[in-house]
Amino acid sequence: MSGEKRPASFGSTQLVKRARPDVNGNELATTNGAGGALIQGGNRAAGLQASVMEMSGHSGEVFCARFDPTGSHIASGSMDRNIHLWHSSGDCANYGLLTGHKSAVLDLHWSRDSGVIYSASADMHVASWNVETGERIRRHVGHEEVINCLDVSKRGEEFLVSGSDDGYIGVWDPRAKQAMDFIETGYPVTALCMAEAGNELYSGGIDNDIRVWDLRMKKESYVLSGHTDTITSLAVSPDSQTLLSNSHDSTVRTWDVRPFAPPDRAVKVFDGAQAGLEKNLIRACWDSEGRRIAAGGGDGSVTVWENQSGKMLHKLPGHKGTVNDVRISPDGSLVLSASTDRTMLLGELPK
Repeated sequence: MSGEKRPASFGSTQLVKRARPDVNGNELATTNGAGGALIQGGNRAAGLQASVMEMSGHSGEVFCARFDPTGSHIASGSMDRNIHLWHSSGDCANYGLLTGHKSAVLDLHWSRDSGVIYSASADMHVASWNVETGERIRRHVGHEEVINCLDVSKRGEEFLVSGSDDGYIGVWDPRAKQAMDFIETGYPVTALCMAEAGNELYSGGIDNDIRVWDLRMKKESYVLSGHTDTITSLAVSPDSQTLLSNSHDSTVRTWDVRPFAPPDRAVKVFDGAQAGLEKNLIRACWDSEGRRIAAGGGDGSVTVWENQSGKMLHKLPGHKGTVNDVRISPDGSLVLSASTDRTMLLGELPK
């Protein structure tokens, strides 16, 4: 999934290095205060040692990164098969390492109580991990190809959904090794997310369409068409009324997913985040209020738009390779980016 890195320009940087404690005898990551790397001339982010913190330690491309529900911790997954755990304040210490996958970690999510991490891997397994002990709780088997994406139910009984190159969506009870169900889609599944209520599921694949599924009936409800290349990420807005999608066609789009919306559910097209040549599954996200949208890009930058107007608010440079994942902290103050250049950047999100 990787290709030649595209250059990204760094400003003058002052690096603040410190010794790292070992965890389980393994050398951990380094964290640098990279002034000017992501946000030029910005004020120091609240709680961070520098305005932008560079978090390095993965030995391969970083494909996914997530804040936990409290915003205090970060988990990242990489081509190096490992999951790193980080603090999201101070010196952003790398305090944990989860090992056990036999291939790249392509997606991950925290449980709602922040006690468990669920991961999806190219090794064809979904795994669950105890954050406190670092031990793998369970390996969930059943997919027959690379697992690209994962989501966790947002209320009610916690369950997982996964999307794979085998063309199936897996539905999992975290307490069981085997899947509760598989839904056949007909195409490799590259992106998915669940509705707030847990009764609808959105999936995207290499056929360029977004499919909306009734989970109870295991039937396709309707299709959202408009993208002209593979869907790379999906996310439902905090108010559950709008779906956000990203694609290899270098557009980010929003869709009206209310039950009785008009037949043409397309809302807006956001331009400015180029997919680049690597063709990684670049992800986009909402902030916690649904006001702003952020997406990674093949040029090493993060693009931020205002949802309502569609106006581009910020173009944040700093990485030397494709930005594969972007997340805005639960309180809306920080932006986290994960890149092909094997690093993450955490800094203040300008107002």
